[in-house]
Amino acid sequence: MLFLNACKNRNGDRPPVWLMRQAGRYLPEYRTIRATKSFVEMCTDPDVAVEVSLQPFRRFGMDAVIVFYDILFLPGVMGAPLVFTDEGPRFERPLRTSADFDRLGRADLTSLDPSKGTGAILESLRRLRREVPREAAVLGFAGAPFTLAAYLVEGRLGQGVDRMRRFLNEEPRLAHRLLELLAQATGEYLSLQAAAGADALQLFDTWAGLLDRKDYAEFALPYEKIALEAVARAGKPSILFVNGCTHILEDMAASGASVLSLDWRLPLRTARERVGAGLGLQGNLDPAALFAAPDAVRQRTSSLLDAMSSDPGYVVNLGHGVLPETPPESVEAFVEAVKARKGVRTAALDPARGLP
Repeated sequence: MLFLNACKNRNGDRPPVWLMRQAGRYLPEYRTIRATKSFVEMCTDPDVAVEVSLQPFRRFGMDAVIVFYDILFLPGVMGAPLVFTDEGPRFERPLRTSADFDRLGRADLTSLDPSKGTGAILESLRRLRREVPREAAVLGFAGAPFTLAAYLVEGRLGQGVDRMRRFLNEEPRLAHRLLELLAQATGEYLSLQAAAGADALQLFDTWAGLLDRKDYAEFALPYEKIALEAVARAGKPSILFVNGCTHILEDMAASGASVLSLDWRLPLRTARERVGAGLGLQGNLDPAALFAAPDAVRQRTSSLLDAMSSDPGYVVNLGHGVLPETPPESVEAFVEAVKARKGVRTAALDPARGLP
């Protein structure tokens, strides 16, 4: 399996390729389903979640399929009322005081109920591992404790975490209690995903890059480690993504992740020089580059491949998720440029298939 080989620093003829947020609104077949289903229904109905997860794989034949889901369902079942609106997810009762914290409980992760959201991801992973050819990896994921806490404290997130950073300074002990609770729940949840069939697990700490290095070391990194240690105990490789990670890259390397997923702001070769050998690196084409013509996308992708041509632990990806209006033909150009590097191809599913 190309993907797992890369996680173990054993790349052969070419590196594997997949895209963060590779299922979504840029695909017409996704929009067809979305026209009749709410986002929550799409995530919590395994029939639909599996179908949506497979749509980009059928089209493009990536080397990994990531389950369709949302990171916020886990704190939702822990007692934080969550709603999804046209403007995005929102926690109806933001957590900012000890009394708010006391309402947040530890989820019973051993008996997750699909009707409440989180159990659906486990069933979806089981089905995906049966449906996806063994040549491709099935990926699970979760939000990292700091990022989940930021959503809980902010209520909803736009471009910053100002209230969360204030919370860290006003209520540091409460912040640590919250982060510890979320870290334990996230670690156990990732373990369950591994048992359900995930070949590797990605931890998204999207908002931790807005912290300075000191606060990252105190409020994000220790709790990433707790979650990632659970993945290691499950015997699966892990990927850590932090958006805006240039200033904390060396700290991320100490997280215990098998692979570091980088945004587009730092050249991959520079990142390799900074973290040394032994860790995988994933990334990092700017998602906006996929709005270029397919030939330009192929050129940009070839530049990435040239820079990392001798790297045994490289996974080709974007520096963040696919943007909603991305042209599918540019995604195809990106994937095909990687797959054509030495003529190695990955089996894809039959495009004629419908819902599993």
